[in-house]
Amino acid sequence: MNNFREIFDRQSEYFDTDATKSYEWRIDQLARMEQMLKENDLVFQKAMGKDFKTSYAEQVFETNAPLGTIAATRMQLRDWMEPVEVKPIPKFLAEQGYKGMIYREPFGVTLVIGPFNGPLLLSLRPAINAIAAGNPVILKTSNALPETSALLLALIPKYFDPACFAVVGGDRQAISELLKLPFSFIFFTGSTKVGKVIMRAAAETLTPVLLELGGQNPVIVDETANIRDAAKKTVWGATTWGGQWCTSPGYVAVHESVADAFVAEAKEATLEMYGVNPRQSPDYSKLISGKEVMRLVSLIDPAKVVIGGQYDEADRYLAPTIVYPVNWTDEIMQDEVFGPVLPIIAYRDLKDLIRQIKRLPRALSGYIFSTNAANIDYFLHSLSFGGGGVNEVNVYLYVETMPFGGVGNSGMGHYYGKYGFENLTHAKSVLISPADKEISHLFPPYDKEKVEGLNNWFYY
Repeated sequence: MNNFREIFDRQSEYFDTDATKSYEWRIDQLARMEQMLKENDLVFQKAMGKDFKTSYAEQVFETNAPLGTIAATRMQLRDWMEPVEVKPIPKFLAEQGYKGMIYREPFGVTLVIGPFNGPLLLSLRPAINAIAAGNPVILKTSNALPETSALLLALIPKYFDPACFAVVGGDRQAISELLKLPFSFIFFTGSTKVGKVIMRAAAETLTPVLLELGGQNPVIVDETANIRDAAKKTVWGATTWGGQWCTSPGYVAVHESVADAFVAEAKEATLEMYGVNPRQSPDYSKLISGKEVMRLVSLIDPAKVVIGGQYDEADRYLAPTIVYPVNWTDEIMQDEVFGPVLPIIAYRDLKDLIRQIKRLPRALSGYIFSTNAANIDYFLHSLSFGGGGVNEVNVYLYVETMPFGGVGNSGMGHYYGKYGFENLTHAKSVLISPADKEISHLFPPYDKEKVEGLNNWFYY
């Protein structure tokens, strides 16, 4: 029997005291989070390694990135919390001393549902945004991460009052039970399929949601690109985190004139980063499960494997794999890959290529490698995607001052920095009138002069 309702009620009662709206409460919660991460960084890294994230560099990133988010938030939080005066307001009101203000108001008890692929980062970063916005948080851990989730379940109660920040575990049934509660906000990171389930449940209580989902992210490499640079960055993006990163390149479309050169450089980059036996590389992570290994293997046409393809279901291992030449009708192109497999498509005309991509669900990320300003401009203005890069992949996620979020099937809403603070607060607009001012033409009885005077409202 879970105690979800008890935790929820306790946080709701605490929120109603207005304690979470103070700057001091928010800073205290951030300090507790920072202390938990710093005092247990090695323990967290060991747990993530046991779960699946065997790359040491990725383990360190998981603990350090939330600390960076805390530092950036602490530095700017007081400014974010300040009411903002709205300018201009209608001249008619301004002349009489009226003032328009926007107050950022926390929503209330917030449910954060964490995914498996960022064991700490993709759970704690949203929680940090929610706390900074003044919301108590209930964090639902991923049951695909037995070691990391168990550690969070043990540590969070030691550092936080559950009325402020609580953690719960459980399977799909636990999520179903949680979604029956009238949360004030839900933050979900995961698949598009589950995102739809979350949104349907949230509709029952008219709960606002922030959904960070996924998609088949395109990379375009045109004939003017630095091919070696493009290949190395794209292969890294497709294989880091074992390819289980929602912003990873899902496929790369390369101009036919440089496609063979790109494939050769991609093979070389794979060997350079992971060696001839990636299974022994300390920089290469496993997949989350044997089931995922076999799902990916079923998508790979052995006749098109350029490098990689080796796998071990029991050990949750799939080698970094490049597949070429791929067609739009190939099975691997029908859905998000979400693994260390990079399909390569040759294209002839950029506009035809982008027309083809636009027929697909909108992606979370989009990337182009080019030195042609016209091509870059066309890509950025014609193709819709959540965020991305020019001559780079994935790295835009490292910038705390840029919003991160999807569009269409890849999600809704943004977080990171001030954008997360604003998404997790309500913008409460207030018009402040001098106590001795009356707008007489608002009140009956009306005559022509009064009615025509209403036009003054529309001029600034």
